Amino acid sequence: MSFYDGFPFFLCLIMILLPAVILGIMEKPLRYYQLCASILVIGLVLHKNPAEFLNLILFYVLSVIVVKGYLAIRRKYGRVEILYYLAVLLGLLPLILCKVAPLFRVSWFGFLGISYLTFRSVQVIIEIYDGVIREVPLVEFTAFLLFFPSFSSGPIDRSRRFHEDWSKVLERKEYLTLLGDGVFKILLGMVYKIVIAATVYRWMAFLGSGNVWYLNLGYAYTYGIYLFFDFAGYSLMAAGTAYILGVRLPDNFKAPFVSKDLKEFWDRWHITLSHWFRDFIFTRFIMKCVKKKWFHTRLQRASVGFIINMGIMGVWHGLTPSYIVYGLYHGVILALTEIYQKKSKFYKKNKKKKWYQAASWFVTMQIVFFGFFIFSGRFFEVI
Repeated sequence: MSFYDGFPFFLCLIMILLPAVILGIMEKPLRYYQLCASILVIGLVLHKNPAEFLNLILFYVLSVIVVKGYLAIRRKYGRVEILYYLAVLLGLLPLILCKVAPLFRVSWFGFLGISYLTFRSVQVIIEIYDGVIREVPLVEFTAFLLFFPSFSSGPIDRSRRFHEDWSKVLERKEYLTLLGDGVFKILLGMVYKIVIAATVYRWMAFLGSGNVWYLNLGYAYTYGIYLFFDFAGYSLMAAGTAYILGVRLPDNFKAPFVSKDLKEFWDRWHITLSHWFRDFIFTRFIMKCVKKKWFHTRLQRASVGFIINMGIMGVWHGLTPSYIVYGLYHGVILALTEIYQKKSKFYKKNKKKKWYQAASWFVTMQIVFFGFFIFSGRFFEVI
């Protein structure tokens, strides 16, 4: 059984959600049912792979030790950078081991969803350091970490936002609105993933069967469209499930193919991932640059920040040439976009004109779909 795929999962999902609907309509707390449902569903998905299940347990134990341990250290010693960096490194260690393992043809710490769970635990560590998180209740942290709708592929929630829903008991009218929105998201997600993505995939497979330039061009476009409808459909179903469980999981896509530049695209595509990297890598790099006076201008800082930020995002996807080049490609284009928009008089003069916006949209889409072509791995097969 896989998340949001196949009849057994959806049958299980209906059975899991029905008690939540009853509790919500009766204006009862959903928090503990959320946790029990998550443990049950994750167990059903992973039960045929004992190694993954064991790795998940080890990851959970390590995350609790690191988060609770760093919280105690932060209270006692304050903002000691070396201890903070050590905690972040320990929080990232399982993911690092999982990513480098294929290089040695072994499997270390791998389990479905490790990347997204790591984002959640590291976010808590970072915000403990910032002083905005002062308490980490074990049960709530467990529910946040293991929340099954977003377990394997996001969207990436934030602990303080999750806390608002965890601690709140919804009134019947509010829950019924959330229920309606949740059902709509699940149905729309099913159309995206099961109908549209599956249809586009057949065209993609056909176009990928040849090596002439026009087939590769068609493959690049169909791959990008398939990726959107498949992942956006998954994200919609995850968010819809979360809504029914009383959690307003953030949206992950917002019409990315209407973007007029690459910065706008990353504000619309895989939003929770790009915003996580923006808040916890890019912004902190810029702050460190200002503090250490590493660069002379804001534009230099931003340009280098974009390349580092997207380079790390590429490595996060995997240590393969296609992922690494994809990340650096987007980083360089974002840096060039920033330079162009800040320095170009032509841009400042014409940016609000309709012809310019249409041209900018067209160019942006070619950049985006070529990036998808790199991401797919096919780029390195044809060069």
